[in-house]
Amino acid sequence: MQDMTIDSYLQAGGVLTSPANVPPRYRAELMKLMATFVDSSLAGAAGFADIINDGPGIRERAAAARIVLEKTGNAERVLRIMGEFGADTARYANQHPWTARLDRNADIGATRSDHDMRLAVFNYPLTGWTDAVVMNLLMGRAVSAQLADMVRLSYQPLAAAFRTIAPVELGHADLAATGLARIINEGGADNAQAAATYWWPRVAASFGTGRPDREAALRAMGLRHSAGAKLRQTWEQTAAAELSALGLAQPRTRP
Repeated sequence: MQDMTIDSYLQAGGVLTSPANVPPRYRAELMKLMATFVDSSLAGAAGFADIINDGPGIRERAAAARIVLEKTGNAERVLRIMGEFGADTARYANQHPWTARLDRNADIGATRSDHDMRLAVFNYPLTGWTDAVVMNLLMGRAVSAQLADMVRLSYQPLAAAFRTIAPVELGHADLAATGLARIINEGGADNAQAAATYWWPRVAASFGTGRPDREAALRAMGLRHSAGAKLRQTWEQTAAAELSALGLAQPRTRP
């Protein structure tokens, strides 16, 4: 970096590779980002695990079990990096109630729970196979949109982890798309539309509130490149086109 400060180095597109050269504010934001991913992955896997036996056949149950296993593995991959910053990885996975959920009719927007750093969407319960498949499709496409930005993080070990995770998460969404097509072909369009209407605004909230000052600070540190509103727009276009191709209407998104 020669005469550059770490801040100016990052603003110029520089990267960091070790906890030893990470400044305090950067570390705090990086840990928050990793905790959000880990907690969301573990909470999502825990919720989906309860739905496995609702699958209509062996193939569907095997796909659900695979998703649970791989989401847990993705969480572990990022948790190992958190451990390099001093997180107690041995007790982390057991210290939060990952299966805890709010009432189905709760409406918390983007608010996090008191338990952990999971995204708000993972506080809502799944109510059956169709509901779980629709949620997994919509959230899977949202995760893919977000990971497309996160693979360019300035902290290289985490960016590398996300480059490994991204195709796995894309595969989960693709499995959900296949499952949803089967549900609709077997007469489940009405239930699928109801599930899409329920989950759409809750998944949309996972892109955050879009505070310009915070987004600018994260961009300066290389921890974000695209605005949350832009990522959300990308998701909306992709998800809406996918629902339309299946004969479903795009639900209304909160402003």
